[in-house]
Amino acid sequence: MKKIFSEIKYLLLGVLISLFVVSCEDMEKMNTDPNNPSEVASSMVFSGAQKRAMDYVYDLWFSGRQCMVYSQYWVQRNYTEEDRYQIRESVNNSYFNAFYTVMASFDKVIELNSNPETAESQSVYGNNNNQIAAAKIMKAWLYLVMTDTWGNIPYSDAGKLKDDVYYPKYDDQQDIYYSLLAELELASDMIDESEVAFIGGDMVYFGDASAWKKFANSLRCRIACHISKVDASWASIINDAVADGVFESNDDVAAYHYSSTAPEQSYYYRNTFVDARNDFTVSRPFMDILKGQKDTLNNKSHPWEGVRDPRLEIYIGPGNTDKGQPYGIPSSLSSKFRAGTPNWYNDPPYHLAADCAMPLMTYAEVQFIISESKGFSQAEYETGVEASIDYWSSVSGTAVDATTYLAAVSTAGVDAEKLSLQKYIDLYLNGTEAWTEIRRTGYPAQIINPDEITVSAEENGGTEVKFVPLSDTKGLIIPRVKYPTNESTLNGENFNAAVAKLKDGTNNYYSQMFWDIRTTDVLHPANK
Repeated sequence: MKKIFSEIKYLLLGVLISLFVVSCEDMEKMNTDPNNPSEVASSMVFSGAQKRAMDYVYDLWFSGRQCMVYSQYWVQRNYTEEDRYQIRESVNNSYFNAFYTVMASFDKVIELNSNPETAESQSVYGNNNNQIAAAKIMKAWLYLVMTDTWGNIPYSDAGKLKDDVYYPKYDDQQDIYYSLLAELELASDMIDESEVAFIGGDMVYFGDASAWKKFANSLRCRIACHISKVDASWASIINDAVADGVFESNDDVAAYHYSSTAPEQSYYYRNTFVDARNDFTVSRPFMDILKGQKDTLNNKSHPWEGVRDPRLEIYIGPGNTDKGQPYGIPSSLSSKFRAGTPNWYNDPPYHLAADCAMPLMTYAEVQFIISESKGFSQAEYETGVEASIDYWSSVSGTAVDATTYLAAVSTAGVDAEKLSLQKYIDLYLNGTEAWTEIRRTGYPAQIINPDEITVSAEENGGTEVKFVPLSDTKGLIIPRVKYPTNESTLNGENFNAAVAKLKDGTNNYYSQMFWDIRTTDVLHPANK
């Protein structure tokens, strides 16, 4: 009897345990959100981070009211304060934070593919090393944008919350630069070109590992070119990158491919048409450059005077090629001088297409960099000019006749001004990089420097107007954006240490990047 009772007891106990386990399994299923799986596909994380990075950089705030106006491609049609270097603190705070959230997502891709507990499951979305490499490359591209905006920024300590690093130190920009070069070389070396990077979600190269490798090495060339005034080894760094494989044609261009379907549309399009903000038009300096017109107000020549650029209709719009709005005028004059300038609501140019392919880096830029590293070689320069025209013609679907233009810009040799001007024209839409090139080279000479004339007395009822910045830049095109004010309270000790390294120990706009050696007396310093 006792044995039977004991067996029954254990049988009942087993049933109860089984019921408990089943009940728990049911509860777990009930409490699982199918829209928020516990294991996220790394390709989805990468895709989301890639899009946010592009949306943040290429929109009408970070680019539109900062980099595109700093590089004088655009001006604001109504309120011109940002054109004259008066930023909105809320915007500055937002973007500084937003960029680091994107970095966290790229770090997640790296973690998912390097952690032994998750790497195998994530390999179904692409080769693990290729995914890691692509994430590293995107991080390097974005960190370069960030450090060239603010200067010294949190880098080596960034993204270490799991390691209890709540207050990241600011790394010196020079250290960041050489770290990025190393990271890109590492990323290039780890790529297996026989396998895909991602099976889906990659809207730059659609998973093509070979293309990502070329992008990594091309970015090395860009970074090396940035330091051409301060590091004598810059050309050798470019030679090494070229040997490892860089862009070879327009097929290799790194561009984010937006869609005509919401919500995957370009933010230039969304900000303009969905948000109904008709805030921008082309600047007079850029329009004059494209039309081959010299600046008579400031006695500046044009290397191809009288020669019309075939990219003008693509950049500005086919019905918008009359004149540009003067750069750096007070807001009180904007209504007067925007009359007759391009109204992009009426005739949108290519960059306002919902599915515009937004370039991170072009083949033409690589050719211009190689030309400069070879002492301004003619062959790469001419290849760059032709590649730029062909690229913009192709992506916009606009047939152009470039024969006369190519002949005109290829005569009489190549020098720093001619190459810089062609590079500047090609970098249109990439205001972040164009602004960097202005600070590095001092070109184009045709843009308006502080205290130069932007409106003649004849145009303005007898009163001449000069470009007068609203923030002190010591007479230069703005060298940097000051640190966000939120950092002073959220990361105060490290913020104060970073500010102490700036000129005068203040959070200002005039402290120059370590690679920017311009002075008001020497705007165009030679390469080292």
